[in-house]
Amino acid sequence: MATGSTMHTFDVQLADTDRGVYDDFSLRAARHPSETDAYMLTRVLAYGLEYAEGIAFGGGISQTDEPAVLVRDLTGAITAWIEVGAPDAERLHYGSRLSERTVIYTHRDPAKVIAPWADKRIHRAEDIRVFSFDPGFIDTAAPLIERRNTMTITVTEGTMYLDLNGTSLTTTIHAHELG
Repeated sequence: MATGSTMHTFDVQLADTDRGVYDDFSLRAARHPSETDAYMLTRVLAYGLEYAEGIAFGGGISQTDEPAVLVRDLTGAITAWIEVGAPDAERLHYGSRLSERTVIYTHRDPAKVIAPWADKRIHRAEDIRVFSFDPGFIDTAAPLIERRNTMTITVTEGTMYLDLNGTSLTTTIHAHELG
């Protein structure tokens, strides 16, 4: 945990019917002082929406060679490189070369996130997906975060139903291509 970070705990119930993933797990997320609530919530949601055996948070801002979230197989090889926010093209190129799958979850306007990548060299750019939420969804949910949180994530037919500390919200998960 980085110096000055605030630890947040999330007790998560996950029911992702689109992927056939159902589990209950506890998650500890260190929030660096420079990290916004919106970014942290997007990072936690990305973890839940990509939940699989071998998933973990990356090393954070101190580890520039790791994404926000990653999935490793039993050999330690990275199978999923999961970025949050608006990474630069060089990070995407690097991550796409290291992993079988590269995705981005963003709390920002996806068109503005994707635009700077145009005409940049990104390995397997056609396979990379950017996921976003309905406008205002993250801004509404982020203030609900506490130091200790209960969260239920239900995904069905591309719609996410989120219950965060007793408040229920709904959003469509939008998928965008780079090209």
